[in-house]
Amino acid sequence: METRTIVADSNKHLLNNSQQTDGYRWKVLGASVAGYAMDGLDMLILSFVMTAVMGSFGLTLAQGGLVATVTLIGAVIGGYLFGILADYQGRVKVFSLTILIFSVFTGMTAFANSFTELNIYRFLAGLGLGGEFGIGMTLVTETWPKAKRARATGAVAVGWQLGVVLAAVISAYVLPNFGWRAVFLVGALPAIFAAWSRFGLAEPQIWLDKQQQKKLLKKKVESGELLTDEETAQYKSSTTFPLWHLFADRKTSTTTFGLTVMTSVQNTGYYGIMIWLPTILMQKHGLSLNKTSLWMIVTVIGMIVGIGVFGYLADKIGRRPAYISFQLASAAAVWGYANLSDPMHLLVGGAILGFFCNGMMAGYGALLSENYSTEARSTAENFIFNTGRAVGGFAPLAIGALAAQYSLSGALALLAFIYVAAAINVYFLVPETKDKELL
Repeated sequence: METRTIVADSNKHLLNNSQQTDGYRWKVLGASVAGYAMDGLDMLILSFVMTAVMGSFGLTLAQGGLVATVTLIGAVIGGYLFGILADYQGRVKVFSLTILIFSVFTGMTAFANSFTELNIYRFLAGLGLGGEFGIGMTLVTETWPKAKRARATGAVAVGWQLGVVLAAVISAYVLPNFGWRAVFLVGALPAIFAAWSRFGLAEPQIWLDKQQQKKLLKKKVESGELLTDEETAQYKSSTTFPLWHLFADRKTSTTTFGLTVMTSVQNTGYYGIMIWLPTILMQKHGLSLNKTSLWMIVTVIGMIVGIGVFGYLADKIGRRPAYISFQLASAAAVWGYANLSDPMHLLVGGAILGFFCNGMMAGYGALLSENYSTEARSTAENFIFNTGRAVGGFAPLAIGALAAQYSLSGALALLAFIYVAAAINVYFLVPETKDKELL
């Protein structure tokens, strides 16, 4: 009874301070957008400077690819580690730590004197990057109302695209004038801004209430008091290792598997398309670098619009209908794009491709949060999405291998079947969570 009273009083306090809460929500959203933008900035800035880095250290193509792989490995491990830590220590505190790690080691990359040092700094920067998505999404979903949850997480997803644009702008100006080392130094500055944006943020009330509840129940247990059945269940949940929540029973394990398939397909499609399509445009269709850059810009615009539309639809018609519709549309878009040849059609098709294939990023933060309790929400966000990121990281390699046997456009067309499989996966394995109250 004491626990429930404290929770009720906390919620009442929040309702009585709606103006302050609204300001807090927007500040949380801004900080999370900035954080995810740094994720996109760092992952893409490496692509822009890779040729210069390889020349500086005399690296082969395989060694250059290893630098990117090491960064990705760091991101996956960091995602797992910091997701769990955020459930124990707090979202804001750990979120700030990930940004600090990212900014320091992104800047340190500029001072690497050997291939080994370069990989060490990239791995450590990756650790910080990995925590960004899940913790930022958790912060937003725990502070925004359920009716706008997918649109709010969609705004965070747009942050990645902003980071891509920022990476292109920084590289275009700094690289030819000051070299690749200066690019990493300048790239660390926005991260410092992102860290600054977190100052003054309080932990979400739902997390604070859970921590208070855990302390009260622990005190009762230690004093020998008997717990009610409800309190016993709450105490067991609060003391279970966060990752085990994802596999608590058969139903939860099935949902975790279904969500992991979704994030794996999402990342496979993104990396497969964004890494190889520019090559197709130049090799198969003979487009110049300038025209290929225009295609990239139009595609990113399509992605941003798609994220906005998807977030709106997911809040209005539900998560499952929105995902199934966009996944089937993505299959058709990828298949159709592989058969285009007219430059204008390729340009428009790129926007459509980005709209559907990456628009779905809007919903993952909300969908993952709604399927797990506060004790494991950050863990679930980071574990599931970063597992998908790890799987998707093999997409460029797999498509390249298939292209060697068949054709590059033909290999990309196979992505259409993967999106169809993802839609079937959502239909059978992923529950609807629209308007669900967070527990």
